[in-house]
Amino acid sequence: MVPAAALRYTSAMPLALIMSSFVAASRIGGAAQQYVLAGHRIDPVLAPTVMFGRSPAKGATGEVTSPEVFRRMLGDIEADALFGLVDLVITGHFSLAEQVEIAAGVLERVRDATREGAHAGRPTVVVDPIMGDEPKGLYVTPEVAEAVARRLVPLADWITPNVWELSHLVGRHVADAADAAAAVRELGGRALVTSVPAGADRIGLLLVDGDTATLFTHGRLERAPNGTGDLVAASFGAGLVEGLSPLAAAERASRAAAETVKAGHAWDAPELPIVALGDRLVRPTAEVRIERL
Repeated sequence: MVPAAALRYTSAMPLALIMSSFVAASRIGGAAQQYVLAGHRIDPVLAPTVMFGRSPAKGATGEVTSPEVFRRMLGDIEADALFGLVDLVITGHFSLAEQVEIAAGVLERVRDATREGAHAGRPTVVVDPIMGDEPKGLYVTPEVAEAVARRLVPLADWITPNVWELSHLVGRHVADAADAAAAVRELGGRALVTSVPAGADRIGLLLVDGDTATLFTHGRLERAPNGTGDLVAASFGAGLVEGLSPLAAAERASRAAAETVKAGHAWDAPELPIVALGDRLVRPTAEVRIERL
């Protein structure tokens, strides 16, 4: 029997749990992913690891969610019997290694929960191992990066690192798509790698699923708002929950990223125009080049 507190959720309403940052005035982190998932008719539940008013890239300082509050918040979500209804878990930014340990325990409990009334037969776990990027390198503490690699990556169904993060995970420089595919296989999992270089004028996503590797690229723009990696993780996860194949979900996520960045550039938007795009985010038509490696 599903507890009364959970009866508002039905098999027609997929549910996602996000453990990542909340930035009120920027379309980055978990706050941005809420809008992406809502556009796909997936109900988002966000447990913030840190709270900002605006992007830390603009100099903002935020409030880190203490491990005690983070644990209590997730405990309350669990107490509402929602863990057994979660169809998608996305993990992103963590500020403290202890938060990572708490998140790892949550992933295990979500997978073990009774799934009476859930939309999907099992939850899908997407780990975005947020650690750093070019040119700054590591922008979380080494302790957080180590905990993410040790505790979350092994629990993931899919990881969505950028090329720099993939390099960090395997301990060597990843130069191109072929090298990225080899690196994912070294890790022994499945991945959708973002920010993959494809020549001087193109950039894209690389899907690595066992022996299969597929590269999706679009034209590189000189500038783009932050948050495309967050958008890709949410779009890809949404596709998996909707029953798309990983290949189809990755293609749509690639088109969604290209569509959003192109619109942001055309509109001179300081943030990714996730809400303004509306249905174009769910049914993107942006051009992508698809190459099987």
